[in-house]
Amino acid sequence: MPTTTTTSPFWLGTSWKMTKTLAQAGDYADELRSAALAERVPPELRLFVLPATTTLAAVRERLGVVPQVFVGAQNAYPGPEGAVTGEVSMGMVRDAGARMVEIGHAERRTLLGETDELVAAKVAAAVSAGLIPLVCVGETAAERERGSTASVIAGQVHAALGGLGRLAPVELLVAYEPHWAIGAQGRAAAPDDVAEGLAAVRQVLDDELPDVHTGVLYGGSVDAGNAAGLAGGLAVEGLFVGRAAWTASGLLEIAHRCADAVRARSTTDQAIVRKDR
Repeated sequence: MPTTTTTSPFWLGTSWKMTKTLAQAGDYADELRSAALAERVPPELRLFVLPATTTLAAVRERLGVVPQVFVGAQNAYPGPEGAVTGEVSMGMVRDAGARMVEIGHAERRTLLGETDELVAAKVAAAVSAGLIPLVCVGETAAERERGSTASVIAGQVHAALGGLGRLAPVELLVAYEPHWAIGAQGRAAAPDDVAEGLAAVRQVLDDELPDVHTGVLYGGSVDAGNAAGLAGGLAVEGLFVGRAAWTASGLLEIAHRCADAVRARSTTDQAIVRKDR
């Protein structure tokens, strides 16, 4: 059984990647808002959606004030506003309604050549802008086969925190997403498959940010069929879902399946605490 506490809300969210028109994004936001107002969002969960930059402000406006649902950006540039064609700053996405920002996803590292140094700069810039960084880390299938999972993951997390200096995040999230488990061709992982990577993330966070509220999320072929097993069987504070949550109904279905597992996990943790006392 996982040893992590569930006293804090369990994060559950999705990145829409390069999908959704303004109309489609608005429909999703409307459905999610209606569910939240009707109290159909489990209170144990904190939901988040990461729209494309073109729809970020519209989604925030259509959602309105829903404390349980965070809106974030999929990416932002680490430097100040100015002559950087095609980019948006951390301050700009915050102004558009973002409360968090995804950093270092595997697709950006592989397709766009993002380095550990750039990821670190983005983490520091996000913290300076008052955003919650959601840092993505993960090993390739080849690295896993070589037995390098723990060292690769620890190195990525350590590098991501390297630009913080004296900056003290209020909250910081790391999503462990092994490359072999994400995307349309990804392989769904059993809890035992990813324990090593999750432990490596948690160890670095505990060592380097002991006084910061940090959360470890798992992402990789998460869907309605395996979400409850992952939520109940992993030492994590959340799940990062892909295409299975690209509809509001899909996200809400996964939320309800996770909620039961989170409640059961919390009951078990409380029983262990009482026993230890």
